[in-house]
Amino acid sequence: MPLTDFGLDDLVDYRPESAAPEDFDAFWQRTLAEARAHDGAVKAERVTDQYLLRTVEVDDVRFPGWNGEPVAAWLLRPRGVEGPLPVVVTYIGYCGGRGLPTEHLFWPSAGYAQLVVDSRGQGHDTPDHTMGDGTQWVEGFMTRGIDSPENYYYRRLITDCVRAVDAVGQLPDLDSERIVVTGGSQGGGLALAVAGLVGDQVAAVMPDVPFLCHFRHAVQIAGEGPYPEIVKYLRWHSRHRVTETFATLDYFDGVHFAQWATAPALFSVALMDPVCPPSTVYAAFNHYAGKDRTMTVWPFADHSGGCGSNPPAQLSWLRERGLAPQL
Repeated sequence: MPLTDFGLDDLVDYRPESAAPEDFDAFWQRTLAEARAHDGAVKAERVTDQYLLRTVEVDDVRFPGWNGEPVAAWLLRPRGVEGPLPVVVTYIGYCGGRGLPTEHLFWPSAGYAQLVVDSRGQGHDTPDHTMGDGTQWVEGFMTRGIDSPENYYYRRLITDCVRAVDAVGQLPDLDSERIVVTGGSQGGGLALAVAGLVGDQVAAVMPDVPFLCHFRHAVQIAGEGPYPEIVKYLRWHSRHRVTETFATLDYFDGVHFAQWATAPALFSVALMDPVCPPSTVYAAFNHYAGKDRTMTVWPFADHSGGCGSNPPAQLSWLRERGLAPQL
């Protein structure tokens, strides 16, 4: 996979002008206030024995998300370790769900609790009952409800992800002062959005090769992945609504959330990434409001990023910031 974007020397200084909508803050304050008005209980059921695990405890969790609708999650913890534990809230990549708990053993093996959040409509355990107002859309999720910010799919999904952080306080033996949000690709974009929306509710954010950033540029240069869904939509279904379409996307752009986020941040970028081009990642990184921000660069990686090399780098970075569990 060759380089298809700027070289590293240009990327480190890439900070395009990017103004959020004037009512960006008001829109999200209203959205989250409406969701939090549905103040249902967080429910957790111990299911460890179903998966024959000996060193990790697993709870099947449901918490209220968008419109109070239940969102599924796995809560994993190291067995026999006293809390309160720092917790890593993990969001999932595009078209994926929480999967099985046996897919998420790294963080509890390192001594952390982990809340793995299902993605509504993408995972099997959290349906998306709201599909917008019937506006034409193409396959996937990028154009569902794109006729307006109120109807757009990612308004619901981002709200679910914020409510996952809210749910941590209702789960036993978790340290609500040491919440880390993370994810790769779509999950990285969601983690960045949450960091911008919840302020000091999170102690750190780790977006890996984040998606949902710098939409106008990404749609023009991404050759693979979900961004071409928007191209197809504008080409065939809504070619006369280009301005309106990007006006909707402005409310969900990681660059704008980055301008509100202040928690310590560890980004990663792959310089041969055709799905989330590196310039879109650097656009968010260079607009990030927090002073403690670090970029891990994988020069010859595609969208897989650092693969197995990335988690150890994350562990070291968290330890340096006092966010490691007690041994």
